[in-house]
Amino acid sequence: MADKVRVRFAPSPTGRLHIGGARTAIFNWAFARAMGGTFILRIEDTDPERSTEENVQVILNAMKWLGLDWDEGPEVGGEAGPYFQMQRMGTYTEALERLKERGAVYPCFCSKETLDAKREQAEKTEGGYAGYDRTCRDLDPAEAQRRIDAGEPHTWRLKVPLNHGPIEFNDAVYGHVSFPADVMDDMILVRTDGSPTYNFAVVCDDANMGITHVIRGDDHLSNTPRQILIYEALGYEKPTFAHLSMILGPDGKKLSKRHGATSVEEYRDRGYLPDAMVNFLALLGWSLDGETTIMSRDVICSQFSLDRITKKDAIFDETKLDWMNGQYIQKMGAKEWVELSRPWLARAHAEGYPYVYTAIVPTLDPNAPADAEEVEPLNEEQLAAFEDSYAADPAFYEALYPLVSERETSLTECESKLAYMFWGPCVLLDEKSVNKILRKDGARADEALAACREVLADEGNEWKAEVLEEKCRALAEPLEMKLRNLLQPLRVAICGNMVSPPLFESIELLKRSDVLARIDATIAEVF
Repeated sequence: MADKVRVRFAPSPTGRLHIGGARTAIFNWAFARAMGGTFILRIEDTDPERSTEENVQVILNAMKWLGLDWDEGPEVGGEAGPYFQMQRMGTYTEALERLKERGAVYPCFCSKETLDAKREQAEKTEGGYAGYDRTCRDLDPAEAQRRIDAGEPHTWRLKVPLNHGPIEFNDAVYGHVSFPADVMDDMILVRTDGSPTYNFAVVCDDANMGITHVIRGDDHLSNTPRQILIYEALGYEKPTFAHLSMILGPDGKKLSKRHGATSVEEYRDRGYLPDAMVNFLALLGWSLDGETTIMSRDVICSQFSLDRITKKDAIFDETKLDWMNGQYIQKMGAKEWVELSRPWLARAHAEGYPYVYTAIVPTLDPNAPADAEEVEPLNEEQLAAFEDSYAADPAFYEALYPLVSERETSLTECESKLAYMFWGPCVLLDEKSVNKILRKDGARADEALAACREVLADEGNEWKAEVLEEKCRALAEPLEMKLRNLLQPLRVAICGNMVSPPLFESIELLKRSDVLARIDATIAEVF
Protein backbone atom coordinates (compact mmCIF):
# COMPACT_ATOMS: atom_id res chain seq x y z
CA MET A 1 0.00 0.00 0.00
CA ALA A 2 1.18 3.47 -0.79
CA ASP A 3 2.56 5.47 2.10
CA LYS A 4 0.70 8.59 1.07
CA VAL A 5 -2.97 8.84 2.01
CA ARG A 6 -5.31 8.65 -0.98
CA VAL A 7 -9.05 9.00 -0.44
CA ARG A 8 -11.97 9.39 -2.78
CA PHE A 9 -15.51 10.70 -2.94
CA ALA A 10 -17.50 8.78 -5.52
CA PRO A 11 -21.02 10.13 -6.09
CA SER A 12 -23.47 8.81 -8.66
CA PRO A 13 -24.72 11.57 -11.01
CA THR A 14 -28.36 10.64 -10.58
CA GLY A 15 -29.48 13.88 -8.94
CA ARG A 16 -28.34 16.64 -6.64
CA LEU A 17 -25.56 16.38 -4.06
CA HIS A 18 -27.42 15.64 -0.85
CA ILE A 19 -26.37 16.59 2.65
CA GLY A 20 -25.19 13.06 3.52
CA GLY A 21 -22.98 12.93 0.45
CA ALA A 22 -21.65 16.42 1.14
CA ARG A 23 -20.70 15.38 4.70
CA THR A 24 -18.87 12.33 3.30
CA ALA A 25 -17.05 14.53 0.78
CA ILE A 26 -16.01 16.96 3.52
CA PHE A 27 -14.63 14.19 5.72
CA ASN A 28 -12.59 12.73 2.84
CA TRP A 29 -11.36 16.17 1.76
CA ALA A 30 -10.44 17.24 5.29
CA PHE A 31 -8.66 13.94 6.05
CA ALA A 32 -6.62 14.22 2.84
CA ARG A 33 -5.64 17.77 3.70
CA ALA A 34 -4.77 16.93 7.32
CA MET A 35 -2.60 14.00 6.22
CA GLY A 36 -0.97 15.75 3.29
CA GLY A 37 -2.64 13.24 1.03
CA THR A 38 -4.68 13.22 -2.18
CA PHE A 39 -8.41 13.80 -2.50
CA ILE A 40 -9.94 12.17 -5.58
CA LEU A 41 -13.36 12.85 -7.08
CA ARG A 42 -14.68 9.85 -9.03
CA ILE A 43 -18.03 9.79 -10.82
CA GLU A 44 -19.88 6.45 -10.63
CA ASP A 45 -22.02 6.85 -13.74
CA THR A 46 -22.93 3.25 -14.52
CA ASP A 47 -26.69 3.87 -14.26
CA PRO A 48 -27.40 4.83 -17.91
CA GLU A 49 -30.98 5.95 -17.29
CA ARG A 50 -30.33 8.32 -14.40
CA SER A 51 -26.69 9.34 -14.89
CA THR A 52 -26.63 12.51 -16.99
CA GLU A 53 -24.07 15.14 -17.92
CA GLU A 54 -26.37 17.72 -16.36
CA ASN A 55 -26.30 15.87 -13.03
CA VAL A 56 -22.51 15.62 -13.25
CA GLN A 57 -22.33 19.41 -13.56
CA VAL A 58 -24.77 19.80 -10.65
CA ILE A 59 -22.44 17.74 -8.44
CA LEU A 60 -19.30 19.53 -9.63
CA ASN A 61 -20.92 22.93 -9.04
CA ALA A 62 -22.02 21.90 -5.55
CA MET A 63 -18.49 20.73 -4.72
CA LYS A 64 -17.04 23.98 -6.04
CA TRP A 65 -19.55 26.06 -4.08
CA LEU A 66 -18.58 24.22 -0.91
CA GLY A 67 -14.94 24.89 -1.74
CA LEU A 68 -13.99 21.21 -1.76
CA ASP A 69 -11.16 21.25 -4.26
CA TRP A 70 -10.15 17.84 -5.56
CA ASP A 71 -6.59 16.87 -6.53
CA GLU A 72 -7.59 14.31 -9.14
CA GLY A 73 -10.83 13.89 -11.03
CA PRO A 74 -13.05 15.60 -13.61
CA GLU A 75 -11.70 18.89 -14.99
CA VAL A 76 -8.42 18.21 -13.16
CA GLY A 77 -7.19 14.88 -14.51
CA GLY A 78 -4.57 12.74 -12.85
CA GLU A 79 -2.45 9.65 -13.38
CA ALA A 80 -5.12 7.29 -11.99
CA GLY A 81 -7.80 8.37 -14.48
CA PRO A 82 -10.14 8.26 -16.18
CA TYR A 83 -12.43 9.33 -13.35
CA PHE A 84 -15.77 8.24 -14.80
CA GLN A 85 -16.67 4.57 -14.37
CA MET A 86 -18.14 4.34 -17.87
CA GLN A 87 -14.69 5.22 -19.19
CA ARG A 88 -13.05 2.51 -17.08
CA MET A 89 -14.79 -0.56 -18.53
CA GLY A 90 -11.50 -1.95 -19.77
CA THR A 91 -10.16 -2.12 -16.22
CA TYR A 92 -13.12 -4.25 -15.12
CA THR A 93 -12.54 -6.64 -18.02
CA GLU A 94 -8.88 -6.94 -17.02
CA ALA A 95 -9.84 -7.63 -13.41
CA LEU A 96 -12.30 -10.34 -14.49
CA GLU A 97 -9.57 -12.02 -16.54
CA ARG A 98 -7.30 -11.91 -13.50
CA LEU A 99 -9.99 -13.61 -11.43
CA LYS A 100 -10.49 -16.27 -14.12
CA GLU A 101 -6.76 -17.00 -14.09
CA ARG A 102 -6.85 -17.38 -10.31
CA GLY A 103 -9.88 -19.66 -10.46
CA ALA A 104 -11.81 -17.21 -8.29
CA VAL A 105 -14.91 -16.83 -10.52
CA TYR A 106 -17.24 -19.04 -12.52
CA PRO A 107 -19.91 -18.47 -15.17
CA CYS A 108 -23.53 -18.78 -14.04
CA PHE A 109 -26.20 -19.62 -16.61
CA CYS A 110 -29.19 -19.41 -14.27
CA SER A 111 -31.78 -17.05 -15.67
CA LYS A 112 -33.43 -14.33 -13.64
CA GLU A 113 -36.70 -16.22 -13.83
CA THR A 114 -35.08 -19.37 -12.44
CA LEU A 115 -33.42 -17.48 -9.62
CA ASP A 116 -36.64 -15.64 -8.75
CA ALA A 117 -38.56 -18.92 -8.62
CA LYS A 118 -35.94 -20.47 -6.33
CA ARG A 119 -36.01 -17.43 -4.07
CA GLU A 120 -39.82 -17.50 -3.88
CA GLN A 121 -39.82 -21.20 -3.02
CA ALA A 122 -37.06 -20.84 -0.42
CA GLU A 123 -38.87 -17.99 1.31
CA LYS A 124 -41.86 -20.30 1.88
CA THR A 125 -39.75 -22.82 3.78
CA GLU A 126 -38.32 -22.66 7.26
CA GLY A 127 -35.11 -20.66 7.33
CA GLY A 128 -36.00 -18.59 4.29
CA TYR A 129 -33.77 -17.59 1.43
CA ALA A 130 -30.06 -18.11 2.11
CA GLY A 131 -28.65 -16.81 -1.14
CA TYR A 132 -27.69 -18.34 -4.46
CA ASP A 133 -27.52 -22.14 -4.19
CA ARG A 134 -24.34 -22.36 -6.34
CA THR A 135 -26.00 -24.46 -9.04
CA CYS A 136 -23.35 -23.55 -11.62
CA ARG A 137 -20.34 -23.52 -9.31
CA ASP A 138 -19.21 -27.05 -10.09
CA LEU A 139 -20.07 -27.18 -13.78
CA ASP A 140 -17.46 -28.98 -15.88
CA PRO A 141 -15.17 -26.22 -17.23
CA ALA A 142 -15.32 -27.63 -20.74
CA GLU A 143 -19.13 -27.73 -20.65
CA ALA A 144 -19.24 -24.18 -19.30
CA GLN A 145 -16.92 -22.96 -22.06
CA ARG A 146 -19.03 -24.71 -24.71
CA ARG A 147 -22.13 -22.89 -23.49
CA ILE A 148 -20.28 -19.59 -23.46
CA ASP A 149 -19.03 -20.16 -26.99
CA ALA A 150 -22.58 -20.96 -28.04
CA GLY A 151 -23.62 -17.49 -26.90
CA GLU A 152 -25.68 -18.59 -23.91
CA PRO A 153 -26.34 -15.63 -21.55
CA HIS A 154 -24.35 -15.85 -18.34
CA THR A 155 -23.05 -13.83 -15.43
CA TRP A 156 -19.76 -14.22 -13.61
CA ARG A 157 -19.91 -15.02 -9.93
CA LEU A 158 -17.27 -14.85 -7.21
CA LYS A 159 -16.28 -18.27 -5.94
CA VAL A 160 -16.31 -17.63 -2.20
CA PRO A 161 -13.89 -20.10 -0.52
CA LEU A 162 -15.98 -22.67 1.34
CA ASN A 163 -13.45 -22.87 4.17
CA HIS A 164 -13.18 -19.09 4.60
CA GLY A 165 -13.21 -18.05 8.23
CA PRO A 166 -14.95 -14.92 9.55
CA ILE A 167 -14.45 -11.82 7.41
CA GLU A 168 -12.82 -9.37 9.79
CA PHE A 169 -11.50 -5.85 9.59
CA ASN A 170 -10.71 -2.97 11.91
CA ASP A 171 -12.97 -0.08 11.06
CA ALA A 172 -11.52 3.33 11.95
CA VAL A 173 -14.87 4.30 13.48
CA TYR A 174 -16.58 1.09 14.60
CA GLY A 175 -13.48 -0.81 15.68
CA HIS A 176 -13.21 -4.56 15.14
CA VAL A 177 -15.95 -5.84 12.83
CA SER A 178 -16.60 -9.47 11.95
CA PHE A 179 -19.01 -11.09 9.48
CA PRO A 180 -19.48 -14.87 9.10
CA ALA A 181 -18.35 -15.91 5.64
CA ASP A 182 -20.85 -18.76 5.41
CA VAL A 183 -23.72 -16.29 4.94
CA MET A 184 -22.02 -14.76 1.89
CA ASP A 185 -23.34 -16.22 -1.32
CA ASP A 186 -21.38 -16.29 -4.57
CA MET A 187 -22.23 -12.76 -5.62
CA ILE A 188 -22.45 -11.64 -9.23
CA LEU A 189 -19.47 -9.55 -10.31
CA VAL A 190 -20.29 -9.12 -14.01
CA ARG A 191 -23.83 -9.07 -15.42
CA THR A 192 -25.02 -10.78 -18.59
CA ASP A 193 -24.46 -7.57 -20.57
CA GLY A 194 -20.84 -7.43 -19.43
CA SER A 195 -21.30 -4.53 -17.03
CA PRO A 196 -19.74 -4.74 -13.56
CA THR A 197 -21.85 -4.78 -10.41
CA TYR A 198 -21.39 -2.01 -7.88
CA ASN A 199 -19.18 -3.92 -5.45
CA PHE A 200 -16.90 -5.23 -8.20
CA ALA A 201 -16.47 -1.85 -9.89
CA VAL A 202 -15.79 -0.08 -6.59
CA VAL A 203 -13.08 -2.53 -5.58
CA CYS A 204 -11.43 -2.37 -9.00
CA ASP A 205 -11.49 1.44 -8.99
CA ASP A 206 -10.24 1.78 -5.42
CA ALA A 207 -7.45 -0.73 -6.00
CA ASN A 208 -6.35 0.76 -9.33
CA MET A 209 -6.44 4.28 -7.91
CA GLY A 210 -4.39 3.30 -4.87
CA ILE A 211 -7.07 4.31 -2.37
CA THR A 212 -5.71 3.87 1.13
CA HIS A 213 -8.78 4.84 3.16
CA VAL A 214 -12.43 4.34 2.25
CA ILE A 215 -14.48 6.87 4.23
CA ARG A 216 -18.19 6.49 3.56
CA GLY A 217 -21.62 6.22 5.15
CA ASP A 218 -22.45 3.21 7.31
CA ASP A 219 -25.18 2.23 4.87
CA HIS A 220 -22.23 0.66 3.02
CA LEU A 221 -21.13 -1.36 6.04
CA SER A 222 -22.89 -4.48 4.72
CA ASN A 223 -21.02 -4.09 1.41
CA THR A 224 -17.63 -4.14 3.11
CA PRO A 225 -17.33 -7.92 3.73
CA ARG A 226 -18.32 -8.56 0.11
CA GLN A 227 -15.73 -6.10 -1.10
CA ILE A 228 -13.08 -7.63 1.14
CA LEU A 229 -13.75 -11.01 -0.49
CA ILE A 230 -13.19 -9.39 -3.88
CA TYR A 231 -9.96 -7.76 -2.70
CA GLU A 232 -8.74 -11.14 -1.51
CA ALA A 233 -9.73 -12.87 -4.74
CA LEU A 234 -7.82 -10.28 -6.77
CA GLY A 235 -4.83 -10.51 -4.46
CA TYR A 236 -4.97 -6.83 -3.54
CA GLU A 237 -4.33 -5.31 -0.15
CA LYS A 238 -7.54 -3.91 1.29
CA PRO A 239 -7.74 -0.27 2.41
CA THR A 240 -8.64 1.05 5.83
CA PHE A 241 -12.39 1.44 6.16
CA ALA A 242 -14.14 4.20 8.11
CA HIS A 243 -17.92 4.11 8.18
CA LEU A 244 -19.81 7.26 9.14
CA SER A 245 -22.98 7.19 11.22
CA MET A 246 -26.30 8.22 9.76
CA ILE A 247 -27.57 11.78 9.73
CA LEU A 248 -30.94 12.01 11.44
CA GLY A 249 -33.53 14.74 11.65
CA PRO A 250 -34.46 16.32 15.00
CA ASP A 251 -37.18 13.66 15.34
CA GLY A 252 -34.58 10.90 15.31
CA LYS A 253 -35.60 9.61 11.89
CA LYS A 254 -33.42 9.43 8.78
CA LEU A 255 -32.95 12.86 7.24
CA SER A 256 -35.39 13.37 4.39
CA LYS A 257 -37.52 15.95 2.58
CA ARG A 258 -39.94 16.13 5.49
CA HIS A 259 -37.20 17.79 7.54
CA GLY A 260 -36.75 20.52 4.92
CA ALA A 261 -34.02 20.98 2.34
CA THR A 262 -31.78 17.99 1.69
CA SER A 263 -29.43 19.09 -1.09
CA VAL A 264 -26.47 21.44 -1.12
CA GLU A 265 -28.10 23.50 -3.88
CA GLU A 266 -31.19 24.13 -1.79
CA TYR A 267 -29.13 25.49 1.10
CA ARG A 268 -27.11 27.66 -1.27
CA ASP A 269 -30.33 29.09 -2.71
CA ARG A 270 -31.68 29.69 0.79
CA GLY A 271 -28.82 32.04 1.57
CA TYR A 272 -26.43 29.85 3.53
CA LEU A 273 -22.70 30.45 3.26
CA PRO A 274 -20.35 27.70 2.05
CA ASP A 275 -17.98 28.20 4.98
CA ALA A 276 -20.87 27.83 7.42
CA MET A 277 -22.12 24.70 5.64
CA VAL A 278 -18.67 23.09 5.69
CA ASN A 279 -18.23 23.98 9.37
CA PHE A 280 -21.68 22.67 10.27
CA LEU A 281 -21.43 19.44 8.26
CA ALA A 282 -17.92 18.74 9.57
CA LEU A 283 -19.41 18.61 13.07
CA LEU A 284 -22.02 16.00 12.12
CA GLY A 285 -20.21 13.04 13.61
CA TRP A 286 -16.80 14.63 14.24
CA SER A 287 -15.51 17.11 16.76
CA LEU A 288 -12.30 19.00 17.33
CA ASP A 289 -12.35 18.91 21.11
CA GLY A 290 -15.98 18.41 22.09
CA GLU A 291 -16.48 22.14 22.67
CA THR A 292 -15.40 24.24 19.67
CA THR A 293 -18.19 24.95 17.21
CA ILE A 294 -16.95 27.75 14.93
CA MET A 295 -13.96 26.53 12.95
CA SER A 296 -12.26 27.87 9.86
CA ARG A 297 -11.42 25.62 6.94
CA ASP A 298 -7.75 25.84 7.90
CA VAL A 299 -8.50 24.44 11.36
CA ILE A 300 -10.68 21.66 9.98
CA CYS A 301 -8.08 20.74 7.36
CA SER A 302 -5.19 20.74 9.81
CA GLN A 303 -6.89 19.04 12.76
CA PHE A 304 -9.23 16.49 11.18
CA SER A 305 -8.62 12.91 12.27
CA LEU A 306 -10.52 9.66 12.00
CA ASP A 307 -10.22 8.92 15.71
CA ARG A 308 -12.45 11.89 16.51
CA ILE A 309 -15.36 10.51 14.47
CA THR A 310 -18.16 9.19 16.67
CA LYS A 311 -20.31 6.11 16.14
CA LYS A 312 -23.34 7.98 17.44
CA ASP A 313 -25.86 9.06 14.83
CA ALA A 314 -25.56 12.75 13.96
CA ILE A 315 -28.54 15.08 14.37
CA PHE A 316 -29.14 17.67 11.67
CA ASP A 317 -30.32 20.64 13.73
CA GLU A 318 -31.25 23.43 11.34
CA THR A 319 -31.65 25.84 14.26
CA LYS A 320 -27.96 25.36 15.00
CA LEU A 321 -27.12 25.79 11.32
CA ASP A 322 -29.06 29.08 11.30
CA TRP A 323 -27.12 30.30 14.34
CA MET A 324 -23.82 29.26 12.79
CA ASN A 325 -24.65 30.91 9.47
CA GLY A 326 -25.50 34.08 11.39
CA GLN A 327 -22.09 34.00 13.06
CA TYR A 328 -20.38 33.86 9.68
CA ILE A 329 -22.54 36.70 8.36
CA GLN A 330 -21.49 38.87 11.30
CA LYS A 331 -17.81 38.34 10.54
CA MET A 332 -17.80 38.64 6.77
CA GLY A 333 -17.71 42.42 6.26
CA ALA A 334 -19.82 44.77 4.17
CA LYS A 335 -18.23 44.29 0.74
CA GLU A 336 -18.45 40.51 0.82
CA TRP A 337 -21.98 40.65 2.23
CA VAL A 338 -23.18 42.90 -0.60
CA GLU A 339 -21.57 40.69 -3.22
CA LEU A 340 -23.08 37.48 -1.85
CA SER A 341 -26.46 39.10 -1.10
CA ARG A 342 -26.96 40.58 -4.57
CA PRO A 343 -29.77 38.20 -5.65
CA TRP A 344 -31.86 39.12 -2.62
CA LEU A 345 -30.88 42.78 -2.53
CA ALA A 346 -32.11 42.92 -6.12
CA ARG A 347 -35.45 41.54 -4.99
CA ALA A 348 -35.64 44.08 -2.14
CA HIS A 349 -34.84 46.86 -4.59
CA ALA A 350 -37.52 45.60 -6.97
CA GLU A 351 -40.17 45.95 -4.27
CA GLY A 352 -39.69 49.70 -4.40
CA TYR A 353 -39.03 50.19 -8.11
CA PRO A 354 -40.09 52.60 -9.41
CA TYR A 355 -41.98 53.19 -6.11
CA VAL A 356 -44.66 51.40 -4.16
CA TYR A 357 -47.88 53.11 -3.18
CA THR A 358 -48.77 53.82 0.43
CA ALA A 359 -51.15 51.20 1.79
CA ILE A 360 -51.95 49.03 4.77
CA VAL A 361 -51.07 45.43 3.90
CA PRO A 362 -51.92 42.15 5.69
CA THR A 363 -49.39 40.85 8.17
CA LEU A 364 -47.32 38.00 6.75
CA ASP A 365 -46.45 34.91 8.74
CA PRO A 366 -42.70 35.25 9.39
CA ASN A 367 -42.43 31.49 9.99
CA ALA A 368 -44.10 30.49 6.74
CA PRO A 369 -41.64 28.40 4.67
CA ALA A 370 -40.52 30.03 1.45
CA ASP A 371 -40.95 27.87 -1.62
CA ALA A 372 -38.16 28.93 -3.96
CA GLU A 373 -39.95 27.40 -6.94
CA GLU A 374 -42.95 29.69 -6.41
CA VAL A 375 -40.92 32.90 -6.21
CA GLU A 376 -41.50 35.02 -9.30
CA PRO A 377 -38.17 35.71 -11.02
CA LEU A 378 -37.20 39.33 -11.58
CA ASN A 379 -37.59 40.63 -15.10
CA GLU A 380 -34.81 42.26 -17.12
CA GLU A 381 -36.00 45.77 -16.31
CA GLN A 382 -35.94 45.09 -12.57
CA LEU A 383 -32.49 43.51 -12.74
CA ALA A 384 -31.13 46.39 -14.80
CA ALA A 385 -32.60 48.92 -12.39
CA PHE A 386 -30.86 47.21 -9.47
CA GLU A 387 -27.54 47.07 -11.28
CA ASP A 388 -27.81 50.78 -12.13
CA SER A 389 -28.65 51.59 -8.52
CA TYR A 390 -25.75 49.55 -7.20
CA ALA A 391 -23.28 51.01 -9.70
CA ALA A 392 -24.39 54.53 -8.85
CA ASP A 393 -23.99 54.18 -5.08
CA PRO A 394 -22.19 51.04 -3.85
CA ALA A 395 -21.47 52.77 -0.54
CA PHE A 396 -25.21 52.88 0.18
CA TYR A 397 -25.46 49.11 -0.20
CA GLU A 398 -22.44 48.54 2.01
CA ALA A 399 -24.03 50.81 4.62
CA LEU A 400 -27.01 48.45 4.74
CA TYR A 401 -24.84 45.67 6.15
CA PRO A 402 -24.64 47.00 9.75
CA LEU A 403 -28.44 47.23 9.81
CA VAL A 404 -28.80 43.45 9.47
CA SER A 405 -25.40 41.91 10.19
CA GLU A 406 -26.41 40.83 13.69
CA ARG A 407 -29.99 39.99 12.73
CA GLU A 408 -29.61 37.72 9.73
CA THR A 409 -29.32 33.97 9.91
CA SER A 410 -29.56 33.71 6.12
CA LEU A 411 -28.62 36.06 3.30
CA THR A 412 -32.15 35.75 1.93
CA GLU A 413 -33.48 37.69 4.91
CA CYS A 414 -32.19 40.99 3.55
CA GLU A 415 -35.03 40.90 1.03
CA SER A 416 -37.71 41.19 3.72
CA LYS A 417 -35.68 43.05 6.33
CA LEU A 418 -34.47 45.81 4.00
CA ALA A 419 -37.27 46.24 1.46
CA TYR A 420 -38.37 49.45 3.22
CA MET A 421 -35.06 51.06 2.30
CA PHE A 422 -36.18 51.11 -1.33
CA TRP A 423 -39.71 52.46 -0.98
CA GLY A 424 -38.79 56.05 -1.71
CA PRO A 425 -41.52 58.40 -0.40
CA CYS A 426 -44.05 55.60 0.05
CA VAL A 427 -44.64 52.98 2.75
CA LEU A 428 -46.36 49.63 3.05
CA LEU A 429 -47.86 49.58 6.53
CA ASP A 430 -48.11 46.23 8.26
CA GLU A 431 -51.72 45.78 9.39
CA LYS A 432 -50.87 44.26 12.76
CA SER A 433 -48.37 47.04 13.51
CA VAL A 434 -50.90 49.71 12.52
CA ASN A 435 -53.53 48.31 14.84
CA LYS A 436 -51.19 47.67 17.75
CA ILE A 437 -49.11 50.87 17.57
CA LEU A 438 -50.81 53.57 15.53
CA ARG A 439 -54.48 52.91 16.32
CA LYS A 440 -54.08 51.83 19.91
CA ASP A 441 -56.47 53.71 22.19
CA GLY A 442 -54.77 56.46 24.11
CA ALA A 443 -51.41 55.93 22.40
CA ARG A 444 -51.39 59.45 20.90
CA ALA A 445 -49.48 58.08 17.92
CA ASP A 446 -50.54 60.99 15.71
CA GLU A 447 -48.99 63.45 18.21
CA ALA A 448 -45.80 61.41 18.34
CA LEU A 449 -45.48 61.38 14.56
CA ALA A 450 -46.16 65.11 14.26
CA ALA A 451 -43.54 65.94 16.89
CA CYS A 452 -40.89 63.67 15.40
CA ARG A 453 -41.66 65.02 11.94
CA GLU A 454 -40.89 68.52 13.15
CA VAL A 455 -37.47 67.42 14.37
CA LEU A 456 -36.71 65.55 11.16
CA ALA A 457 -37.86 68.47 9.00
CA ASP A 458 -35.55 70.93 10.77
CA GLU A 459 -32.60 71.28 8.44
CA GLY A 460 -30.63 72.71 11.30
CA ASN A 461 -30.42 69.18 12.69
CA GLU A 462 -27.52 67.30 11.11
CA TRP A 463 -28.78 64.25 9.19
CA LYS A 464 -26.92 61.79 11.41
CA ALA A 465 -28.44 58.91 13.33
CA GLU A 466 -27.11 59.89 16.75
CA VAL A 467 -28.18 63.54 16.35
CA LEU A 468 -31.68 62.74 15.14
CA GLU A 469 -32.19 60.10 17.80
CA GLU A 470 -31.09 62.44 20.58
CA LYS A 471 -33.43 65.21 19.36
CA CYS A 472 -36.40 62.86 19.05
CA ARG A 473 -35.80 61.23 22.41
CA ALA A 474 -35.78 64.67 23.99
CA LEU A 475 -39.44 65.06 22.98
CA ALA A 476 -40.63 62.42 25.42
CA GLU A 477 -40.46 64.56 28.55
CA PRO A 478 -42.30 67.69 27.29
CA LEU A 479 -44.93 65.50 25.63
CA GLU A 480 -45.23 63.45 28.83
CA MET A 481 -44.98 60.36 26.72
CA LYS A 482 -43.14 57.06 27.23
CA LEU A 483 -40.17 56.73 24.91
CA ARG A 484 -41.64 53.57 23.42
CA ASN A 485 -44.91 55.32 22.60
CA LEU A 486 -42.98 58.17 21.01
CA LEU A 487 -40.62 56.19 18.78
CA GLN A 488 -42.63 53.09 17.85
CA PRO A 489 -45.07 55.08 15.66
CA LEU A 490 -42.08 56.61 13.87
CA ARG A 491 -40.63 53.14 13.27
CA VAL A 492 -43.90 51.95 11.73
CA ALA A 493 -44.19 55.07 9.57
CA ILE A 494 -40.65 54.74 8.22
CA CYS A 495 -40.16 50.95 8.10
CA GLY A 496 -43.77 49.82 7.78
CA ASN A 497 -43.41 47.49 10.73
CA MET A 498 -42.96 47.66 14.50
CA VAL A 499 -40.08 45.17 14.15
CA SER A 500 -37.24 46.42 11.98
CA PRO A 501 -33.50 47.06 11.83
CA PRO A 502 -32.18 50.08 13.79
CA LEU A 503 -34.51 53.00 13.13
CA PHE A 504 -32.31 56.08 13.16
CA GLU A 505 -29.43 54.34 11.36
CA SER A 506 -32.01 53.56 8.67
CA ILE A 507 -33.28 57.15 8.58
CA GLU A 508 -29.76 58.46 8.09
CA LEU A 509 -29.45 56.40 4.89
CA LEU A 510 -32.75 57.67 3.49
CA LYS A 511 -33.44 61.03 1.88
CA ARG A 512 -34.92 63.62 4.24
CA SER A 513 -37.70 64.30 1.74
CA ASP A 514 -38.62 60.59 1.56
CA VAL A 515 -38.69 60.25 5.34
CA LEU A 516 -41.02 63.22 5.69
CA ALA A 517 -43.20 61.97 2.84
CA ARG A 518 -43.59 58.59 4.55
CA ILE A 519 -44.68 60.22 7.80
CA ASP A 520 -47.20 62.37 5.93
CA ALA A 521 -48.48 59.38 3.96
CA THR A 522 -48.89 57.33 7.15
CA ILE A 523 -50.81 60.10 8.90
CA ALA A 524 -53.08 60.47 5.88
CA GLU A 525 -53.64 56.72 5.58
CA VAL A 526 -54.23 55.92 9.25
CA PHE A 527 -55.70 58.93 11.03
